[in-house]
This record gives sequence, C-alpha cells and structure tokens, in this order.
Amino acid sequence: MLSYRHGFHAGNHADVIKHVALVALLRILTRKDKPLVVLDTHAGAGMYSLEQGFAMRNEEFRDGIAVLWERNDLPAPVADYLDQVRAMNADGVLRQYPGSPRIALGVLRPQDRLRLFELHSTEGQILAQQFAQDGRRVAVTVGDGFAGLKAMLPPQSRRGLVLIDPSYELASDYRAVVTALRDGMQRFATGTYAVWYPLLQRRDAIELPDKLRQATSVDWLDVALQVKAPSPAGLGLHGSGMFIVNPPWTFSEQMLGIMPWLTRALAQDATASFRLDAHET
Repeated sequence: MLSYRHGFHAGNHADVIKHVALVALLRILTRKDKPLVVLDTHAGAGMYSLEQGFAMRNEEFRDGIAVLWERNDLPAPVADYLDQVRAMNADGVLRQYPGSPRIALGVLRPQDRLRLFELHSTEGQILAQQFAQDGRRVAVTVGDGFAGLKAMLPPQSRRGLVLIDPSYELASDYRAVVTALRDGMQRFATGTYAVWYPLLQRRDAIELPDKLRQATSVDWLDVALQVKAPSPAGLGLHGSGMFIVNPPWTFSEQMLGIMPWLTRALAQDATASFRLDAHET
C-alpha cells in the first residue's frame, strides 16, 4: 500500500461516484446547526494535477470528470459536485482535481472539523502542507487511518461522517475495512460511514459488499456503478461502489434519482449498469 499513489487514478469514474456521494452526504448532514466532524482514513495528497505527473500515465480522468466537465444537463447533486471541482479550476479549464479532503472542506461550515489520515509519507507531507493554513479546522496525521479511528471515535459533537477509502492493493485492506466498520459502529453507532469499494474480478472484492452488509444491523445503502464489462483476463477496475451506513434522510432518494443518468454518462460499453440496494430497520 505504501507504493500506492492516488494521482494515477485522480478524477476517474470511481472518484466521480465517490465524490458525488460525499458532497450529497455532507449537504444533508450540514443542515443541522450542531458541528460535524469528518474523518477521512485514507486522504491521499488532497489535490492532483491533470496536466502532468501521475495522472498523465493512464489519463483515467478522461473517462471520469472530463466526460462531465462540459455538460450542461447535470442533475442537481452532480452539478453540486462539479461546482466543487470548478472551484479549483477558476479559469474554466480542467487542470487539477481535488481529492476527498479538499472537496469536503469546500462543503463544510466554519464550525465543522476535518480529520485526515494518510499512511504514505510523501502523500501525507503534501497533504499537511496543503492544509497548513487551515489548522483550526483541519488536522492531518501521517499514519494509519484504521488505527486512527479508534482514537477519534466517538467525536465530541456526537455528529460525524467517516470516509473509509483504502487502495485495496493488499488483501489485508479488505479485512481491515470490515474490522474498522464493526469497531467504529461499536464506538459510535449513530455515525454515518461511507465505504468506497472496487469492482474487480477477484474473490476479496466480490465478497466485500456482502461482508459489509453483515457487519452492521442498522440502516445501510449499497450503490455500485459498473462502467464496462470485466476484462477477460480479470484485470482492471470495471466499476466501484459506496456502502453507506446510517444514510441520512433523502440521501437514498437522491442517489436513486441520479444513478441512471451517471450510468449513461460514464458508460464505456453496453454492459454499463448500476445497482442500488437498501436496508431499513
């Protein structure tokens, strides 16, 4: 995992669904006056150039954020997400892509707090430098986000969103995600948890959604987007999903409303589809 750099994948279809969901969640959760704490276990570098460096290796953003950039028919939650990206590209040209920390901070209010973890030392240092002027609202820890959750939960305000988004390069990440969700629910049962997961042709990835469902007995929403057929060799990402525990009121309706549109917009072949399952207690 220490070799993983999110810049290779910045702005791809997986980032789109993850960050559309993140903005929608935060918009709902910040309607209440009480302060909100957002915990990001795998925050990355916070900002990524789309003109040079890692992102130019495979140019994955061309099948993600670039597809939406010039469209003028965006559903409201997707347009809200695009506004966060546009804020980082003031001249109207898509030059850089904000990661989850920067997108979250763009939605949060002065009374809210952002707690970021990043294990990769270089990424973590870049992240810390980027938010050095936001010390009152943002705290950055260069370290293990899974371990960090144990010290941070429950937040003092008793209102929080936990984003769990590892690279899944190691088999241990799949187990760690389930463990982190179970442990988090024991410490902070009323929190909202958002777990991103990949759609891959490997056993750990295929089994993960069911394991996440089994890890909690409260309300959850499981939404996944497949943009293309799995490769014959079983390599590569053909989609991704978001598993939300304790989804706030109206969030499920919003996702159901936009997923058909996102599926059509990001489809890379005729097999593109989405799945949305919900459990209410």
